[in-house]
Amino acid sequence: MNSKKTILVTGANGFIGRALSRQLQADGNIVRAFLRRESSGPWDQFILGDLRAPSLPQGCMDGVNGVFHLAGKAHALSETVGEESQYEEVNVGGTNALLNAATAAKVGFFVFFSSVKSMGDGGEELLSESCQLPPQTPYGKSKLAAEKLVLNAEQIPHCAILRPTMVYGPNNPGNLGKMILAINRGFFPPFPKIKNRRSMLHVDDLVQAAILAANNQNAHKQSYIVSDGEAYSTYQLYIWICAALQKQPPAWSIPLPILQGLAIIGDGIGVVTQKRFMFNSDALAKLTQSAIYSTDKIKKELGFTPKWILKKALPLIVKSCIK
Repeated sequence: MNSKKTILVTGANGFIGRALSRQLQADGNIVRAFLRRESSGPWDQFILGDLRAPSLPQGCMDGVNGVFHLAGKAHALSETVGEESQYEEVNVGGTNALLNAATAAKVGFFVFFSSVKSMGDGGEELLSESCQLPPQTPYGKSKLAAEKLVLNAEQIPHCAILRPTMVYGPNNPGNLGKMILAINRGFFPPFPKIKNRRSMLHVDDLVQAAILAANNQNAHKQSYIVSDGEAYSTYQLYIWICAALQKQPPAWSIPLPILQGLAIIGDGIGVVTQKRFMFNSDALAKLTQSAIYSTDKIKKELGFTPKWILKKALPLIVKSCIK
């Protein structure tokens, strides 16, 4: 930020929230974390609250100059009909409550962390913000609905939306971290040479994009896709992880039809147990399908320049996963 401000960060104790809070502190700001439960971290103050509650904690916006809104119900690989109302309640209702509180407190800016899932599931076509593909999942639909609330918040002087692709970085507990652990333990199958392409993003670059969006008036009422500008295949990632682990990739691989069969078995196990099995059709789709996105808009309008690509970051990520 340009001068010392009090910044409210919802979801501050998450992987992205902690990185953002750390940078905001380093820039000399007072960070107020909005948390569901007490936790220590890179913030100066904290407020305990739940976005699903009928009202937000009294005084949570007192003296706040700006809001970074990250909290929400995260995307699950396999969503059920029963979860749809939860996405609506947290991602839409919670965002609405936060916007109302920010409006009443005359907060200067509001940056909302959405997702590329708000514009469909992607594919081989390079998608930009101008693409009008409808979201396919309850999560994506809830994020798009929340985006519309942010863009219609007329009383907040500066509102912006970020649509991150898959985020990577050290100590990430998400899918990349799970893949690294599985390969390290010998549980990940030798992956076939599938030439899918997926956009990804380092957490530090997402933090950079968020601060640019908060500071630049060009971002007002705008949505921005954020990625590192590269596209990665799962096979390429598998080979890089093996190299970082100093493991020799097997000379053979499991054919895709066999993986598809195993995924169908996983679907069946999920139906019987009413719980998502670790490997099913949704998990396979994430490993084999493409989803690529353009970063031209945020580069041109906000001067965003990614500092990381995955191959450069991977040794540090692997080290953090197996320490």
